[in-house]
Amino acid sequence: MDNSTQGSPRKKHSLIEHTGEKSLEEVNGTIEIPKNGSFWRRLLAFSGPGALVAVGYMDPGNWVTSVAGGAGYRYLLLSIVLISSLIAMLLQYMAGKLGIVKQEDLAQATASRTNRLGRYTLWVFTELALMATDIAEVIGGAIALHLLFGWPMIVTVLLTAFDVVLLLLLMKFGFRKIEAIVATLILTILVVYVYLVALSHPDWFGVLAGYMPQPHVLSTHQVSGLDSPLTLTAGIIGATVMPHNLYLHSSISQTRKVNHEDHEEVRDAVRLMTWDSNIQLTLAFVINSLLLILGAALFYGHGADLGSFGAMYRALQDNSIAGAIASPFLSTLFAVALLASGQNSTITGTLTGEIVMEGFLHLRIPMWLRRVVTRGLALLPVVAATIYYGGDEAQLDSLLTNSQVFLSIVLPFSMAPLIYFTSSKKVMGEFANPKWITWLGWISFVTLTIINIWIVYNSITGMFGLK
Repeated sequence: MDNSTQGSPRKKHSLIEHTGEKSLEEVNGTIEIPKNGSFWRRLLAFSGPGALVAVGYMDPGNWVTSVAGGAGYRYLLLSIVLISSLIAMLLQYMAGKLGIVKQEDLAQATASRTNRLGRYTLWVFTELALMATDIAEVIGGAIALHLLFGWPMIVTVLLTAFDVVLLLLLMKFGFRKIEAIVATLILTILVVYVYLVALSHPDWFGVLAGYMPQPHVLSTHQVSGLDSPLTLTAGIIGATVMPHNLYLHSSISQTRKVNHEDHEEVRDAVRLMTWDSNIQLTLAFVINSLLLILGAALFYGHGADLGSFGAMYRALQDNSIAGAIASPFLSTLFAVALLASGQNSTITGTLTGEIVMEGFLHLRIPMWLRRVVTRGLALLPVVAATIYYGGDEAQLDSLLTNSQVFLSIVLPFSMAPLIYFTSSKKVMGEFANPKWITWLGWISFVTLTIINIWIVYNSITGMFGLK
């Protein structure tokens, strides 16, 4: 998706005109890229932002929707995982390119090119999306701690408020160390799920067939006790293509040191960013596929009994469900991977919160305060639900699934500005998207918007008994 093959003479004037405010200023342009090294050496130096972005595509929200999709409809929704991943690659390419070429993140670019009403409206939608993302992190992390140590759910929910300390400590070690820790946690999750799926002996012909799109994915017919394929489709899209990742990538792509007076160096940076992003998102696609495949191979036919992370955890110990492979060891691996996923998402969620607030409002507050506010807003509905439902895991997982559907609904509000800016020659100059990428972007936007309208319609008609 890189248009770097379009020839252009070197130019010695600046590529951009911007306000001078740097996104994540403390780490902006701090990582050197070898000028004369091989492609693979330069790619290694540029690798890192893609891992932070990929985290958002395998957070706890993905676990509920993907495993539920496999348990309820077998391999049917694998095509949605594939399509969502391809859309993610397209959008992250645009986001990373915007940051490198314009030296602006998406929040800054949007704020500087919209009127006051538009800027504050988009900021509110983005903050709500961050809150929905944080809800998934809180629930995933809290349930993982509850399963591993047996602590009461309300205690583990409140404990997630203290993960702000984790990020503040990591920031002391430098951004490159954060990237390495995140990559290690991703590999941990990958290894766990490769192992679990290998033991589950899935139907690989069914898996391959599942990647072929089928009209049934848009069905509103529900299997007993489960959401409809259409609802899970929106949930998978919302859990896979995360709005906050577009803001995050457009910022952290600027952590590499690039000479913006040299167009060829900028073009090379865009190319390396695209490779890094697509490699990491391919890993995220594999993990999301493994989640759904595991749900189909082990839990198909038991979907109504798997309404929570706890139920999945216990099912991995139940011979009547997981068969001969059932064991406490497997269920512990599941909980460890869930905890790793929640902590990974916490790191990127905190960074994105700072990016969004600074970009839209030009307001800088200490990271610890920003994290306290963000996590506090996310904790309120989770604490309320935990108390009201007495710590019922199924009810908390339902809240998590609904948060993913909400992310799908607000996604177009982040997509539209990104596609518009990166397709505009006035904004991007020679780095504007080629026509085919622009068309793919707008087709994705229209498709997701239609699905969202259908979801809202079905929710309203169902609420008032009009179906």
